[in-house]
Amino acid sequence: MSTLEDEQYEKHREAGRILAQVRDEAAERVEVGASHLELAEWAEDRIRELGGDPAFPVNISIDEEAAHATPSPDDDATVGEEMVNLDLGVHIDGWLADTAVTVDLSGNAELAEASEEALAAALDVVEAGVSTGEVGAAVEDVIEGYGFNPVVNLTGHGLGHWEQHTSPNIPNRAVSQGATLEAGDVVAIEPFATDGSGKVKEGSDEEIFALEREASVRNRQARQALEQVVDEFKTLPFATRWLGTSRAEMALRRLEQQGVVHGYPVLKEQDGYLVSQKEHTVIVTEGGCEVTTRSR
Repeated sequence: MSTLEDEQYEKHREAGRILAQVRDEAAERVEVGASHLELAEWAEDRIRELGGDPAFPVNISIDEEAAHATPSPDDDATVGEEMVNLDLGVHIDGWLADTAVTVDLSGNAELAEASEEALAAALDVVEAGVSTGEVGAAVEDVIEGYGFNPVVNLTGHGLGHWEQHTSPNIPNRAVSQGATLEAGDVVAIEPFATDGSGKVKEGSDEEIFALEREASVRNRQARQALEQVVDEFKTLPFATRWLGTSRAEMALRRLEQQGVVHGYPVLKEQDGYLVSQKEHTVIVTEGGCEVTTRSR
């Protein structure tokens, strides 16, 4: 392994150390009455305080929501007796860590436990030479053993430089045509369990966006927003509330219409059933894996 690679992996590890701490601290703040906006902003500020940057906006997904839910700039939602999924990311110079945890306030602890145990089983399987289909089979076996279904159209993923989702995909069920994990791969493994049929669909809300391409933009607010995105976030996802320009929502609509940014609609269980999630980032090794986001 070259010195450059050593440095990259150390940045992945540092991102993971920061993220594990913030995830655990944020989970303790999830209680009935807690403000979504205050929780998200607290976690993002805490990441910066500890020396990292958010790799994407803090996701706070409730009940049937599985991903891409983050507070709007004037969000007044508060936590109820619900299933709450926190999904957080950190980067150090573009090298990422990604983690998630379910805090169950809805009385469905077994569903949260199913995704947690599925992740533990997946981590036991991961090593160089193993097919991602085998990892998916381990996830599926555990979740079905609890009497639930894995969410089959969501997957874990590789983590690249300034890229939140790269190959390989890590399925949440057994597949015959999986990729082969290699030593040095950095991957996020994230089982989703549901008491529904096991598929998510796109909702109508969008608060998270990412740069699609750079282009000349005539509208002043849209141009200011684009300059901030290119300078600060590059190709990583960002939230409407992160933009410093006035009329940020209008600016983003213009940029989206021109194909300059793309949005991430909130993903929801297709029939409105609950979803739990648990995620770690790992570095694949010859004999197993190094979990970068484990609590210290």
